[in-house]
Amino acid sequence: MKGRETFGTRLGVVATMIGVAVGLGNVWRFPYMVGRYGGASFVAIYALTVALIGVPALMAEWSLGRHTRRGPVGAFKAVNLPFGGALGWYLFFVVAAATGYYTNAIGWVLYYAVGELAQGLGLPWSAGAILPPDDGVDKRSFFLQLGCSAIVLGAVVVVLRAGIRKGIERVSRVIIPLLFATLALLIVRALTLPGAGRGVDWYILKVDLGAVTPAVVVAAMGQAIYSLSLGGSFMVVYGSYLADEARIEATAIWTALGDLGAGLLAGLAILPAVFALGLAPSSGPGLIFSTLPGVFAEIPFGRLFGLLFFLGLLAAAYLSDIAAIEVLVAGLTDNTRLTRDRAIMLSTSLVFVLAIPPMINMRIFIPWDLTFGSGMQVLGALMTVVAVGWCMKRTDALRQLGGPQPGRRIVWLYAWLRYFVPAAVLLVGIWWLLSEVLGVINAA
Repeated sequence: MKGRETFGTRLGVVATMIGVAVGLGNVWRFPYMVGRYGGASFVAIYALTVALIGVPALMAEWSLGRHTRRGPVGAFKAVNLPFGGALGWYLFFVVAAATGYYTNAIGWVLYYAVGELAQGLGLPWSAGAILPPDDGVDKRSFFLQLGCSAIVLGAVVVVLRAGIRKGIERVSRVIIPLLFATLALLIVRALTLPGAGRGVDWYILKVDLGAVTPAVVVAAMGQAIYSLSLGGSFMVVYGSYLADEARIEATAIWTALGDLGAGLLAGLAILPAVFALGLAPSSGPGLIFSTLPGVFAEIPFGRLFGLLFFLGLLAAAYLSDIAAIEVLVAGLTDNTRLTRDRAIMLSTSLVFVLAIPPMINMRIFIPWDLTFGSGMQVLGALMTVVAVGWCMKRTDALRQLGGPQPGRRIVWLYAWLRYFVPAAVLLVGIWWLLSEVLGVINAA
C-alpha cells in the first residue's frame, strides 16, 4: 500500500513492539500463572518457549504484515491463504470482542490506581466496588465500569489520532522506560521485606523438573502466545508499519527479551511480597485485585508503592489497548473508504459496545476471556504461521525474515516455522479446547 506511514527510529520500533507485547498479560496474568503452575519450573519452560516459539512466530507475523503492507484482512488474502479475506474479517471481530473485555479490565486497574491514591490521602474508597459480581447485576459496579472504560478509550483516541510516529511511537518511547523503572523500584521494596527470600527461591531458583507436567508445558506455551500479543492481528498490523530496512530478526529478539523481562520483573515485584506476608501465590486472577491491595496495606509506605504498581500496570495495558484498536482502524482504512479519523471513532465505539456484556458479571466475563482472549488468539497465531510457511512464496518469506541475502540460519528458521511452530501452536489450541471448553482433561 503506497504512502503507508512507517515507524521512524529503531529505538522507537523496539519500544513500540515491547509496548504492544507488554500489558496485562505480563504484569497481571504472568504472576498468577506462575502461582498456579508451580513457580520456577513454569518460569523455565516459559522462557524456553518464548525463544523457540515466540521469537519465530513474532518474526512470521511481522514478515506477513511488512510484505503485504496490510492488516490481517488484506494480508491473508494477498498471500492466497484459503478463505483469507473471510478469516481476516473473522479476526477483526475477535479483536473487537477481546478488546472490549480487555478495556474493561484496564478500567479496573484505573479504579485501583485511584483507590491507592485516595487511601494514601485518607479518603474513603471501596476496594471491590468496580469488579463484576459472580452472578446477577450490580448497578454500582456496572456504571463504574462504564465510566472507567470510557476514560480509557478516550485516552486511546488521543494517541491514535496523532498517527504512528507522533502518537503510538512517541508515547511508547515514554511509557516503556518508565514502566521498567517502576518495576525496579517495586522489586527493591519487595526484596527488602522479611521472608521475601522464600518467594525468590520458589519463583526463580528451585526448578523441579519432576513438576513439569504436560499441563505446565502447554500453559507456558499459551502464556508465551498471549504475552507476546501473537494471534494474526496486532503484530501483523504493526509489521505493516515496519520500514523495509528494519531488521526483523534483531527486533524480534529485543522485543521478546523486553516482554520476558517485564514478566519476570513483575513476578519479582509481586511474589516475594506475597510470600513475605504468608499469602497464597496460587490465588489466580484475583492475585492483583484481591491479594496485592492487602500486601500494600501491610507494608511501610505501601500506598505509595501500590499507586506506583497500578500506574505501571495501567500504562502497560494502555499501550496494548492502543495496539488492539489500531488493528481495527487498519482493517477499516485498508478495506473501506473511511478516513482514519472516522475509522478511529467507529472502532472505539464498537469496542465500547462490546465491552458492555462482560461488565455484567463474571459468568459472562470469564467465558468471554477464555473464548476471545485465549482460544481465538491461538487460532489466529496458527493461521499466520501457516500463511507465512505454506502460502507466501519461499523467496518472499526468506527475504522478509532475513533480508536480501538470507543465510543458512534463516533457511533453518523458515523450516522451523513451517513444521514445528504450527504443530506447537496447534497443540496449545487443542489443549485449550479439551480443558477449558469441553472439560475433558484437567487444566491444572
